[in-house]
Amino acid sequence: MHTVLNRRMTGPLMICIALLCCYSCSGGQNFTTPIRPSGPTVQVVETTGDRAMLLQTQPSVTFGTGGSSTGLVITVNDSTKYQQMDGFGASLTDSSAWVISHKLSSAQQNSLWQSLFSPTGGIGISFLRQPMGATDFSASGNYSYDDVPAGQTDPNLTNFSIAHDTAYLTPLLQQALTVNPTIKVAAVPWSPPAWMKTSGTMNGGNMNTAYFPSLAQYFVKFVQSYQQQGIPIYAVAAQNEPLNSNSSYPTEYLAAGDETTFIGTHLGPALNTAGLSSVKIFGYDHNWDNTSYAETLLADATASRYIAGSAFHCYAGDVTAQSTVKTAYANKDIWFTECSGTVGSNFGGDLAWDTENLLIGATRNWARSIALWNLALDQNSGPQNGGCTTCRGVVTIDDSTSPPTITNNVEYYVLGHAAKFVVPGAYRIDSNSFGHGSVEDVAFQNPDGSIVLIVLNSGSTTSFSVNWKGQNFSYTLPAGAVATFQWKQ
Repeated sequence: MHTVLNRRMTGPLMICIALLCCYSCSGGQNFTTPIRPSGPTVQVVETTGDRAMLLQTQPSVTFGTGGSSTGLVITVNDSTKYQQMDGFGASLTDSSAWVISHKLSSAQQNSLWQSLFSPTGGIGISFLRQPMGATDFSASGNYSYDDVPAGQTDPNLTNFSIAHDTAYLTPLLQQALTVNPTIKVAAVPWSPPAWMKTSGTMNGGNMNTAYFPSLAQYFVKFVQSYQQQGIPIYAVAAQNEPLNSNSSYPTEYLAAGDETTFIGTHLGPALNTAGLSSVKIFGYDHNWDNTSYAETLLADATASRYIAGSAFHCYAGDVTAQSTVKTAYANKDIWFTECSGTVGSNFGGDLAWDTENLLIGATRNWARSIALWNLALDQNSGPQNGGCTTCRGVVTIDDSTSPPTITNNVEYYVLGHAAKFVVPGAYRIDSNSFGHGSVEDVAFQNPDGSIVLIVLNSGSTTSFSVNWKGQNFSYTLPAGAVATFQWKQ
């Protein structure tokens, strides 16, 4: 129960009601004095693990003075700021773009884009991590932007073209930027063109380092080509998951020493020479279980000049790895760039895990972005191009029905609790959190001064209070539920 007192009430009646309300909404915790509403009104949106509420607006609550709880108190302190946020989102993979462009009507596409990218009519996705060429989710099979017949090479990139993308991928990106102009786009290859590799194939193998100059120009041409399409590139990474070489889909092994050389001697200088020094370079871009790779890059004086920071994925290790690297290299930033949902998993379990480890865990460990994997897939987790067979998109498009149906998956609601409220340019601010099995949280301050607090109850049904500038409110959150609170002075 979340009761807001009528400010027009006075005298003994108000005091009695205040005492009753504070006791009730705090789950029975005693307050030494009644809370007298006198501060900002707090907007509340909640999602529960049983799906009874999905980003559902709740009755607002109001900060008040007086009152102190002996229970769980989250204290938000906006005078202490940490990293600045770039955004929350996913990847418009080739498969995602193909399903959307080939299976949905124009009206359905427009509606979906509003649902995904509009901060008012949808969840306000503000970060897209875009593959440069094919991945394991490519409806077109393997492709790069400079494919030549087997046995041939093209070191001068005379055949370079993004024509594949302009057929249906870049038009959707343009549309997304129209809906939400604040979107930041980061780009990364799963593999360079096959002719640049010792294996002669995009599926696995190593880079032929003699082609590093060509690969650097490949990045330059990609960024320039996308800019010409009205899609500015915010950042690039040298190689997706450089420790993963797999013969079944586009991948490449790129040793830390080779990535260091490529960035420091080739990619960084090439971007600078082309007038693209504002494009950030992410190092590593792989799992939490390895911090030495990222630290090797940052320890190199030449490469480090060009590296903005390190990017991480969720598939192995622990989120605290991000803080390990941040502590070692405090002047470099952290981004979280990939985690995929899995078909058949539990909604409530995923809601809690993603919120705990990504929205809260990754950001409390310095991440400037939270990016999931495929933005959309069909009912068969595809189209697939080798690799993952059970990955789930942020939304599922079922084309076995007529017309196709669009289902928002748990990832949609997880992203919505952050992207809809925390805008690019916001700062993470200080708040205390109680850890796994209790109330966990993270707080942000938007450029307009508004405060956003995301809270997960990873334990049993729990009441807590929020303290900010000597004022407080109380709230009860069911087990496994997530709530976003937003207010402004």
